[in-house]
Amino acid sequence: MNLYEHTIVARQDVSPSQIKQLTEKYSKIVEKNEGNIVKTEMWGLLNLSYIIKKNKKGNYIHFKFKGSGKIIDELEKNERIDKNLIKYLTVKVKKFDLNTNYFEEKEKAETEKKN
Repeated sequence: MNLYEHTIVARQDVSPSQIKQLTEKYSKIVEKNEGNIVKTEMWGLLNLSYIIKKNKKGNYIHFKFKGSGKIIDELEKNERIDKNLIKYLTVKVKKFDLNTNYFEEKEKAETEKKN
């Protein structure tokens, strides 16, 4: 079993219920292809580095899962035709960092500065 980190960026105007549906849809694809999702992180609405398909922001969803290479093929096949997605990226890793949630720490630091 290989370890993968997979991030998808949905359009900025996608509703929270649609984000939940996207998360469930791609989680099911991983599970149908004998994969195991270790962790799912909702990074929220973040600024893009440059405008992509007329979007300045995107909703980020990050998956960490175990599985074979055929899962990646199946995920990307579905993501290419999904109108709600702007971009996607899959990275093969040697081990997962399950302790650090980078975007949660950023939010905590910003709220501490305000107080």
